[in-house]
Amino acid sequence: MKSIPFNDYYKEKLFSIPLFKELPDYLKSEILKRLDFRLQEINENTVILEQGDICCNLYVLLEGTLEVNIIDANGNEVLIEHIESPRAFATPHLFKKDNRFPATFRTLEKSVLLTATKDSTFHLISKYPDMLKSFLCVSGNCNVCTTMRLDVLSRKTIRERILVYLLKRLKKDTSTVKLTHTLTQLAEYINVTRPALSTEFNKMEKEGILKRKEGNYIELNRKAIKGII
Repeated sequence: MKSIPFNDYYKEKLFSIPLFKELPDYLKSEILKRLDFRLQEINENTVILEQGDICCNLYVLLEGTLEVNIIDANGNEVLIEHIESPRAFATPHLFKKDNRFPATFRTLEKSVLLTATKDSTFHLISKYPDMLKSFLCVSGNCNVCTTMRLDVLSRKTIRERILVYLLKRLKKDTSTVKLTHTLTQLAEYINVTRPALSTEFNKMEKEGILKRKEGNYIELNRKAIKGII
């Protein structure tokens, strides 16, 4: 890791994330004045936070991609999600009583990370209601992602896990969803082997439950799925 200067390019990235995007201009100026932060450039395949570490900063990924994994009770590494920049992450853990990270965060490519101290973040949140509201909304969305992940893993069969994963990413009034993970990543995400995942996809396509299309799109047969989920 090496420190790098904060410039207009990273300023634009910072204020494009949901945590800061909708804030008034005067408050954005206050953030730059009062937030005690630093930027670091990090090489690919670098662990930046480990499961069990204490969360003592606000973390914003300005460039790059992170892979988030947990070690389960059996010692297996389980993929939780991929974090795409620009995005704040781990916000619900900053002010928790037990503020240890439940997962390990690793860079998948060269990345730029902004870290801001807990005290300076708390000062802004406590002083400006707009900042507090934004922080609570972002933290709530993080909890939704965790709930979705647990719902997928709670399913007993590979078929159910695949379909729940796809349905939760399906937009309203459509039957087509874009697969954002590769099959290898998806296999890790739903905690199955890559061959088992491919076999199940082939079976469901033959049975008319789904149809794979160009561009990583998958068309779902909602009527057929109702009898499974």
